[in-house]
Amino acid sequence: MANSHKRDTNARRTPRAGFIAAPLALLATGVVVGTGVLSADPASTGRTSATADRSQLLEHVDRALQEQTEEREPALSRSFSRLARAKVVDGTEVERDPADLLMAPAAVRTAIAGADTRLWATEELNLWDLPGEDATNVGLLEEGDQVTVTGREFGGREEIVVDGASRWVTSGYFDDEEPTALGGECTNGTSVPAGVDPSIELVHQAVCANWPEVSTYGTFRSDGEHGEGRAVDIMISGQTGWDIAEFLRANYADLGIEYLIYSQQIWSVERSGEGWRGMSDRGSTTANHYDHVHVTVY
Repeated sequence: MANSHKRDTNARRTPRAGFIAAPLALLATGVVVGTGVLSADPASTGRTSATADRSQLLEHVDRALQEQTEEREPALSRSFSRLARAKVVDGTEVERDPADLLMAPAAVRTAIAGADTRLWATEELNLWDLPGEDATNVGLLEEGDQVTVTGREFGGREEIVVDGASRWVTSGYFDDEEPTALGGECTNGTSVPAGVDPSIELVHQAVCANWPEVSTYGTFRSDGEHGEGRAVDIMISGQTGWDIAEFLRANYADLGIEYLIYSQQIWSVERSGEGWRGMSDRGSTTANHYDHVHVTVY
């Protein structure tokens, strides 16, 4: 296929199934109203001609959908399946593209009107005007943008609503949770000293951008990793401390983290399969890391 919906990014998520029957099911009810006419023998329906070109067929689908926009069937009827497979040209049924029915004007209007789910893009995605091979690139959806999804999918792509219009992107790159930025701007005036490891700078920037309420970061002191500039203490306690610790653990590879300590628990890359592990009592709140998240980088 000539067009690629997803830009060349380093995506790691596995896209969902490429084709879901729900998109066509959205059309089923409206089309059933008219299939008795469209699929019957011409002589019995009183039609003046057995020829129906694409525009005539879609016009009939549009009218049928307008009459039945509120009702939806759970599955395709046999007549609708036949209609979706074929069109009549010079009295002969030929294969037709189901995407034609999917993009019938009334079907698009119904999908957009019923869309109420908002999701966040996890990758940078190309926007297309159609789901098929004839689609035209009409823009770009940025990673982290929130959009409304209609729930319709076709051929590995899913429909979203952009400025009130139907647009299609590669399936599988949306999440219902707002992404947490690794970078971003630190707005609370905190900083780490010059000379610390670059990964410590990344850790500070990421935490500061997402938790501006943290106002103290401890870096250089005389002992061990702190003395080498490879460690930072993020002074926080309670659930927020765990939120930060889990965030750092989830992004350890991007931030160059070797291990974390919080609330008398330790997590390390070397023993990551064991999760958080308990530590012996060191005698005080600070020594047991209940009032700060300790981070050591490589």
